This record gives sequence, structure tokens and C-alpha cells, in this order.
Amino acid sequence: MAARIRSVAYYYLTVKDQPGEAYRLLDRLAELGINLLAFTAIPIGPSTTQLTLFPEDEEDFTDMAKHIGLKTDGPHHAILVQGHDKIGALAEVHKAIYEAGVNVYASSGVAAGGQGYGYILYVRPEAFRQATDALGIK
Repeated sequence: MAARIRSVAYYYLTVKDQPGEAYRLLDRLAELGINLLAFTAIPIGPSTTQLTLFPEDEEDFTDMAKHIGLKTDGPHHAILVQGHDKIGALAEVHKAIYEAGVNVYASSGVAAGGQGYGYILYVRPEAFRQATDALGIK
């Protein structure tokens, strides 16, 4: 696999499902110099949304969260894959995990205009080491 594959930490918080919630958080993080590797927002009920943050620097993020009183749940761990987009790129990653007997229970990815792609994989905590070993993550 010619992709960069690594373990990443993520944190989540729940907000009211209303205009501006994600913007206010993302703007505040930018003001504080926190860079994100990935971000997701998903509805988890009729009036709430879960925001998931994948900070580039986990220590800076946790220090900042404490400083501004941001209550997050985490760290949790996922696998981040970044590479040059090609047909079958995701299949290669899944094959390695499948052959190790690990189930991917959630994932999300995006291609960047034919140039590259990013992909987040979630495996159960008890299988995480097995998955990272299968992918050659140190």
C-alpha cells in the first residue's frame, strides 16, 4: 500500500442541532491554532448533533480544551489513511484488516478531486492493536 496509514485520536461532543454550532467551534479552534486532521458532524437525535474532532496535535488540543472548558469525550482511537486516489485503494486497506480477522464497524472517506483521498476507519478497542499490526502501524 502506498498510502500513509496511522493511528489517530479523536474526541467528540454533543451540541444542539441549530445553525452555527459547528461554525462557532471550528472558528474557536482556528483562533486557538488547533489544526484538525478530520471533522465529522452527525445527528444523534431529533435535536442534537455529535461533533467529532481529530486534532493533529493531541496534547495541544487537550490543553486547549481544559483551558477553555470544552467538555469532550475521549481520547478514542481510529485509523487515518491518506494516499493518492486510485481504483481499489480502500479495498487494499480493508483486505489487510479482513485477513487479520478484524471487523471495521464504521468508516468515512472522501476523494480530493482525483489527486488524493482521506479515509477514517473505526474498529472496536479490543481489536485495535490487531488492526494496526495488520496495517503495519507502529
